[in-house]
Amino acid sequence: QVQLVESGGGLAQAGGSLRLSCAASGRTFSAYGIGWFRQAPGKEREFVAAIDWSGTSTYYADSMKGRFTISRDNAKNTVYLQMNSLKPDDTAVYTCAAARGIRARARDYEYWGQGTQVTVSS
Repeated sequence: QVQLVESGGGLAQAGGSLRLSCAASGRTFSAYGIGWFRQAPGKEREFVAAIDWSGTSTYYADSMKGRFTISRDNAKNTVYLQMNSLKPDDTAVYTCAAARGIRARARDYEYWGQGTQVTVSS
């Protein structure tokens, strides 16, 4: 069992940065890959990025490459999403999730957090 809690969301200006955190509890956290997804009002949930259990492999949605960086610190049971060069289109609820392996499909994830709101103003 893995419990996930996101933090770090808030209001940012276009071109600015935010760092999201996904704190996990549970003895098996380091065995899971972690992914970030986002959902904007009226839109479907969208894959953002994922990282494997060790932190050595990462995977990004094309639109996030070069702007977002996912990382993890297993000693702190935390995964981070550094978001730079933010755009108003990045406004969404960002949610982290845990899966076996590194995955891009939401249906492959077993555990989900509650999400954190990110709002980017123009």
